[in-house]
Amino acid sequence: MIAPFPFVSVSGTPYERGRQHGTAVTERVRRSARFYSGQLDKLDLRPGQREQLIAEFSRSIAAFDGAYLEEMRGIADGAGLELDAIIMINARTEVVAKARLLASRPIEDDDEDEEKMADGCTGAIILPERSWSGGIIQGQNWDWQPECAETAIVLRIRREDGPDVLTFVEAGGLGRHGMNSAGICVTGNYLRSDRDYCQEGVPLALIRRKALEQEHLALSMKFVATTPKACSTNMMLSQNSGFAIDFECAPDEAFPVYPQDGLIVHANHWISPVALTKLRDTGLSSSPDSHYRDWRVRKLLTEPQRFLTREDLKAALFDDFLTPYAVCRPPRTGATGDLTASVAMILMEPGLGIMEVAPLPALNRNFTCYSLKDDPVAVEVAA
Repeated sequence: MIAPFPFVSVSGTPYERGRQHGTAVTERVRRSARFYSGQLDKLDLRPGQREQLIAEFSRSIAAFDGAYLEEMRGIADGAGLELDAIIMINARTEVVAKARLLASRPIEDDDEDEEKMADGCTGAIILPERSWSGGIIQGQNWDWQPECAETAIVLRIRREDGPDVLTFVEAGGLGRHGMNSAGICVTGNYLRSDRDYCQEGVPLALIRRKALEQEHLALSMKFVATTPKACSTNMMLSQNSGFAIDFECAPDEAFPVYPQDGLIVHANHWISPVALTKLRDTGLSSSPDSHYRDWRVRKLLTEPQRFLTREDLKAALFDDFLTPYAVCRPPRTGATGDLTASVAMILMEPGLGIMEVAPLPALNRNFTCYSLKDDPVAVEVAA
C-alpha cells in the first residue's frame, strides 16, 4: 500500500509556524532540498552563481512579503538546513530556469529540459449549478516527478490574522494547491509562452499562498492576476458562494477564462482567444497530450445528465485514455530519461472544509480526507 501524505498542522508567528513545519517532517524537507539542489548540480554553474540566484529570489520574496522569509527561516531551523535550501524549494521553477540561462544551455536542449521540469497537471472546477451538494468542487492531478510522492505533505496553517489555510505542498514549501476557511480554492497548471523569463517576478508558489491567505475572492484574484511573474502559469480560483474563474497568466498580463455550462477545465495549453492573439504558446513540445486531456475531462463531466459529485470528478481525473500520455499518468520515461507521473490527485469541497488526496493515483485509489477543522481520516477506495 502506498502511504498517505503526512499531515502537518501549524500555528503561531510565521517563524513558529515554519519551525513546527520543519520539525514535524524533517526528512521530507531534506528530501525536497536534495531533489532541487540536484537539479542545479546538473547544470554545472560557475562558483557563486547559485548563491547569486538564491540571493536574488530572497530579495524578491522579502519585497513581496517579509513574513514569508521568516516562515522559511523557521522551516530551515526546524529541519536543520540553511535558509537558501528552503528558498530554493519555494522558487524552484524560476531558479532552475534562470540557472539554465546562466549555464548557457544550447537551444536544442530546451524541449527536453522543459518536459523534465514541467509539472503538467489537469484541473477542473464544478460550479454549484452542476454540483450535487450545491457548492464548489475543485480538483487537480499534479503531474511531476514520482520521487515527490515522498516529499509532499498536506499543511494546515492556523492563522490569527486571516482565514486558516489547508494546502497540498512539497515539504518546505509555503503553498501550492489548497483552500481556506473563507471558502476560497486555488489550483494551478503549467503554461509556457514566448514571454517567459524576460523579467523578474515573485515565485509562483508564493502567489498561490498569498491568494489563499485572503478573506475575499476579489483580493485573491488581484494577487493572481496582477503580481509580476518570471514565467507563465495558469491559476484556477473559486469561492464556495458560487463563482469560479481561471487566469492564464503571462509574466506581465493575465487573461481570464470563464466557466462554460457550470464547468472550468484546464490542462497545459492556452485557451483564451485574446491570449492567443497576443503571445505564442511554446508548451506543445513538453505537453503534447494537453489538448485531449482537457477534452476528456470536460467530456466526462458533461455527459452525465445529473448533478455531479466528488466521485464524478475523481472518475474524470482517473481517466486513462491513450495512457501513458493520459489525464491520470502512470510513471513513464520522458525525453531525458527521467520518470514523470501523476504524483497526487487532490479534490476539495470548501463548503465542507475538506480536501481528499490520493498519492500516485494511477497506481493507487486510496484517499485520505484532510480537514480545516478535524484530523485526517482514510476514505474508502474509489470504485
